[in-house]
Amino acid sequence: MKIPVEAVKELRNRTNVGISDCNKALSEVGGDMEKAIEFLKRRGAAIAEKKKDELVTEGVIEAYIHHTRHIGVLVELNCETDFVARTDEFRRLARDLAMQVAATCPQFISSEEMPPKAETDPQEACLLSQPFIKDPTRTVQEIIVEAIAKVGENIKVGRFARFELGVDH
Repeated sequence: MKIPVEAVKELRNRTNVGISDCNKALSEVGGDMEKAIEFLKRRGAAIAEKKKDELVTEGVIEAYIHHTRHIGVLVELNCETDFVARTDEFRRLARDLAMQVAATCPQFISSEEMPPKAETDPQEACLLSQPFIKDPTRTVQEIIVEAIAKVGENIKVGRFARFELGVDH
């Protein structure tokens, strides 16, 4: 089946995935846009699953200071190689995660870090479970999985710190 260029462009715009991957996804599902999006999500999740145990010893520390100068954040985002750590895609992800921490004030990276009897909602307290501030229909974890699929390396949030003027944590 010949996939129209316009459909490939639309899928690329909607998913931010490479052109050849968009073309392949549309071919696999007979040109159905929604099924192609699901196909790409499953593919990204499969790649992330394969990469989850890869050692992440490189990365960046991203700093974000809110425009009011009352909130500041440091985020350590790790990957496998310094090559990926220097890419615009990876740095943009680190910046977005720092903004996420500034905006939502999570207490933990994931629900695995929460104390067993914690009475807080993991969706609020855990960074990876939160709706992404730039696209609330997806979680932060889904954004990271998408990045893993794009760069082909494992990516993990190492740690973060949020500072707010006049507030003791």
